[in-house]
This record gives sequence, C-alpha cells and structure tokens, in this order.
Amino acid sequence: MTETSKSTTILCVDDEAVGLSVRKLLFESEGYSVFTAENGSEALALFYSERIDVVVLDYMMPGMNGDVVAEEMKRRRPAVPILMLSAYVDLPGEALRCVDKYITKNEPPPVLLDTVAELLNRRQKGISRVAL
Repeated sequence: MTETSKSTTILCVDDEAVGLSVRKLLFESEGYSVFTAENGSEALALFYSERIDVVVLDYMMPGMNGDVVAEEMKRRRPAVPILMLSAYVDLPGEALRCVDKYITKNEPPPVLLDTVAELLNRRQKGISRVAL
C-alpha cells in the first residue's frame, strides 16, 4: 500500500455489477476508499457530494454513457482525473475528449492499478492530461 492510496478516494462507475464489485475489491485491497455507482446519475450525485480523487468510469451504460458523465464531471471539477474503461477497443475520439486516460476492460488488474496511480501522480504534479 502506498502513502497515496491511504487517503485516496476512487469513484468506480459501471452498470455491470460483477465488474464493479471486482474493481471495488481490487482498489480496497490496495488501501483506497471506494465509492461505487451503477449508472451516470448515481455517479454524478456521488461526485457532487463526496471528495473524489479519481474516477474509473465505464463508457457504455444505459441512460447516460460515460462520455456524457465525464463531460459533466470535468465541467464541475476539471482537476479530478477520469479513467475511461470499455470493452470496446477503439472508442471514437469524441467519446474520449473529457477523459484523462482510456484502457480496455480486458487489461489485467496490475495495469488498472498502475494507470490509476499514474493519474494520481500526475494530478499531484499538476499535469492534467495523459497521452491516450
């Protein structure tokens, strides 16, 4: 567990309950505090009401896709990094314009953990965007 993870809060958003549960357990095992949301509306409510340090956001969700959620989050708190996840290998550039990093859901857990750590480190250093 790193010093960063001890006080870091992650918001995980996914309409697939199993994937959401797995990511929650993974991040908690590394010492992160984790909020979960199963749709965009729940995610935005948590984002507005809680201190969130990084968002891990599914792209394809019913009602409101991740790109719409990311746009609203960036409008409210542009410094909070957003990691977009998707089962799709190639998302259109327009879908990624408000996120800081994109990886596919089939990446192994160490890649997910490393990517979140990278986003948090860049935020601490004041670097807002990571090469997609």
